Amino acid sequence: MSEKNTFPFSSRTPLRITFGIALVILIVFAFVPAIAVFFVSFTDLRGVTYLPTKFIGLQNYIQYFGLGHRADNLNALKNTLIFASLSTIIQITLALGIAILLNNPRLRGRNIYRAVVFMPTVLGVTVTALVWSLMFNTSGGPIQQVLLLFGKNSAFFGDQNIALYLVIFVQIWMVCGTSVIIFLSGLQAIPQELYEVSSIDGAGPWAQFRFVTLPMLSPSVTANVLLGIVNALQSYQLTYVLTGADKKGTQVLSLQVYMQAFGGRSGTTLSQSQGYAAAISMVQFVLVGVITLATLAYLRRREQK
Repeated sequence: MSEKNTFPFSSRTPLRITFGIALVILIVFAFVPAIAVFFVSFTDLRGVTYLPTKFIGLQNYIQYFGLGHRADNLNALKNTLIFASLSTIIQITLALGIAILLNNPRLRGRNIYRAVVFMPTVLGVTVTALVWSLMFNTSGGPIQQVLLLFGKNSAFFGDQNIALYLVIFVQIWMVCGTSVIIFLSGLQAIPQELYEVSSIDGAGPWAQFRFVTLPMLSPSVTANVLLGIVNALQSYQLTYVLTGADKKGTQVLSLQVYMQAFGGRSGTTLSQSQGYAAAISMVQFVLVGVITLATLAYLRRREQK
């Protein structure tokens, strides 16, 4: 059969046009803004109309790593790493367990369960935050009522010792459905013959999971881990809505960028600094890039093994 008949298009021209348009869109809406942010990080650009913008070199980076901001920035970095690591590890583990349960052909109504698991993903950040702010309401929320039965009470998102972990919990609840769907796709792609052969060889459920399921799910694990890390490192909306912007216990790098660029520390326009925010975003970009590439290299080696 000729290549022309097997190719999904009658010619390569439509495919080239499609990829060309996609490339132009990617350059205009992704690469150009990213390069612009890099150059803005060397300026004193502020959110004030007609205020002249000057090139200040590395001053924003010196200010960020300087002694005056070091404590706050290290705290934000620590919270970011805790948020990313815990949310990713727990999310992947929980999603894998749920996916294995939902992949059982003997489970009745599993399509309904799949829809229920995926539902939080489509609710959006604002609706999710509203739901859990009501659940953790300090005056009349159901979780507070349960604690009162045991003679306890909590400030929940107002308690800086546990606020970050509550946000991590809500984050996992919101995005776990996506990981479950990816794992389900991977599980359904595993040939059943592998389980039959391993069963003949005497492998039990745990051995099959360890030596058949996990190795065959390596691409799904890689995809979920990378998505989880990148999403967690760049997430700020949920933290902002649930706890506000000025809480030290939940301050993360992405929230710092947002507040410096659009909100400012004191909530006034004069306190905004797009140049300084761009510098923080570049620091975040390097952090996300290093962690993502290191994780990808490690997972790729595991896949090859």
